Amino acid sequence: MKKPVGAEKKRVKRSSGSASTSVRDSGSDAPPRKQKKDLFQLFAEKVRDHKGLESRWAVMEQARVEYFRGKDFVSFIKNHPECKEILEEDKDLDTEDIANVLLGKNLLVRCDRVTKTLRPGKKKLSTWPAHLEIFRDDQAFSETDAFFAWTFEKRHPLWQTLLSFFWPVLTLAICLFPVYPHRCKLIVLYSCAGILLMILSLLFVRAVAFGSMWILLGKRVWFFPNILAEEATLKELFRFWPKKDEEEPPKWTSRLFYTVVAVVVVMLLRHHAPDEAARARYQRRMSNIIDDVLEWSPKLALSGLMENQPPVNVTEAANNSSDAAGPDHAEEADLDETQGEEEAEGWTNSDIKT
Repeated sequence: MKKPVGAEKKRVKRSSGSASTSVRDSGSDAPPRKQKKDLFQLFAEKVRDHKGLESRWAVMEQARVEYFRGKDFVSFIKNHPECKEILEEDKDLDTEDIANVLLGKNLLVRCDRVTKTLRPGKKKLSTWPAHLEIFRDDQAFSETDAFFAWTFEKRHPLWQTLLSFFWPVLTLAICLFPVYPHRCKLIVLYSCAGILLMILSLLFVRAVAFGSMWILLGKRVWFFPNILAEEATLKELFRFWPKKDEEEPPKWTSRLFYTVVAVVVVMLLRHHAPDEAARARYQRRMSNIIDDVLEWSPKLALSGLMENQPPVNVTEAANNSSDAAGPDHAEEADLDETQGEEEAEGWTNSDIKT
């Protein structure tokens, strides 16, 4: 019995619909895998950029690579567990499992030192070898005497790229500072002096606030706690509110001792402070390049000095040149005058005889 054509068309539509839904399901399943891979990529980039993981540079198969030790990676994950939060579902994995995943995704490669024998006069192998080779036996994580190199290129943010172009321009501008106009020199000078004064004032007020609260209340309160930190970001660097003090309070004996020391130092500075007359004498006696820049004026330039010179007298210059000629030139001039007088007398005598 033949089936109607309409039923066959319905079956074809259903089959095509099921195929499209399967494609959609497969497409919907693909992004999580890609997202999981990207999470480990982000984790690797975050760990590599973190300064808590000690690393070095070495040559491996004619290429420079950045590598670290297995035991340092274990201690880093132990001391910074917040780095694992980026892995989301896989954040509960052990350190060894995370490292093996990175090795499986070719984000890491296990290396070994090229020179495995001791050099003459050495008692142990180098802690950070300068030459490495790929470990051929097993690409698995190991904590004992194992090295691991990053295989991906380190991404540089946009501000670092712009800063790399800005540094040469800044260096050239610093070198050309002596030829700046006078007004530009003053602007640069006062700007740098103002920034330096602001930094020193901030550090001084910060230290005074910490010392006062530590002596009076026994609490360690640092305003701008990350102002001197090397690993802080720009946002964390200017954070004003301090962290919570979780350390034990200081003893009253130490607080009393440092109070006496602070009072003695203040009294000594006040007693030996120079008066206004001594400061004025010192300022008149000493001069430096900053005073030269501040007191310089375009009127004192070479052109201005030449215009302010008095007119030169020609006769005085001639007399000075004849005086500076010396005795030898004077004797020669006298001889020429006597010879001329004798010749004139001889001519007169010959005229009389004729």
